Amino acid sequence: MDLCTHTGIQVKGGEPREITDEVCVEHRYLLVMNGTPVARMVASADALREYGAGFAITEGLARKVISVEVVGDEVRVEAVPAPACEQVVESSGGPASLCAVPRVASDLRIGIDDVYRMTAAIESDEWRRTGGLHCSVLFCDGELRAKACDVGRHNTVDKVIGHAVLAGLDRSRCVLGCTGRQPAGMVAKAARAGIPIVISRAASTSQGITTAREAGLTLVCFSRGDRFTVYTHPERIEGIKMPRQE
Repeated sequence: MDLCTHTGIQVKGGEPREITDEVCVEHRYLLVMNGTPVARMVASADALREYGAGFAITEGLARKVISVEVVGDEVRVEAVPAPACEQVVESSGGPASLCAVPRVASDLRIGIDDVYRMTAAIESDEWRRTGGLHCSVLFCDGELRAKACDVGRHNTVDKVIGHAVLAGLDRSRCVLGCTGRQPAGMVAKAARAGIPIVISRAASTSQGITTAREAGLTLVCFSRGDRFTVYTHPERIEGIKMPRQE
């Protein structure tokens, strides 16, 4: 992870003191697919091949990724393109497509203890030290297979999903965990990748929940410590018993 140090004046209890903080470094990259520029992105300078592969799949731009090459500040993706769809810039933090969100087909089930275990894996030392990074993890058949930290929450999701794409993992057996909140655009990324369960330490939005419900995706939010909230398709979380209605 690319970090640098900066000095500042911290005020604590009304008393100022000079400190040195570790700070995240951001870079700008141009994503190019089949020779055509697609998006200029701000990202951290690691796992860029995974980022390119993941972005192509999660934004519905490609049916299959053939290869990814990083040349200077360009991430060049060769892929089998999906039908064209409109690209927009969302106020929630990045470019997004208006492609249809497919329905996820998976018989994957996990337990309550798995939710706790997967949530614990989301955090990283860099996240704790800087407070300026988002993190995502990807589990496949219960095993941690990828972890990414980045200045952008969208990027972390693209990077771990990109790992699954390049490694040929069965994404219907995967669980995505992340620090970022889950509006519709973030939920759609997981659905387009065919991932059936998303666990977030943060909140969702009304449209994020609606998107997850319609896509057949299990959305777990506010997963912190010994609590979490399942908003959609709770049947994938074994051991949950709904309270009886009086």
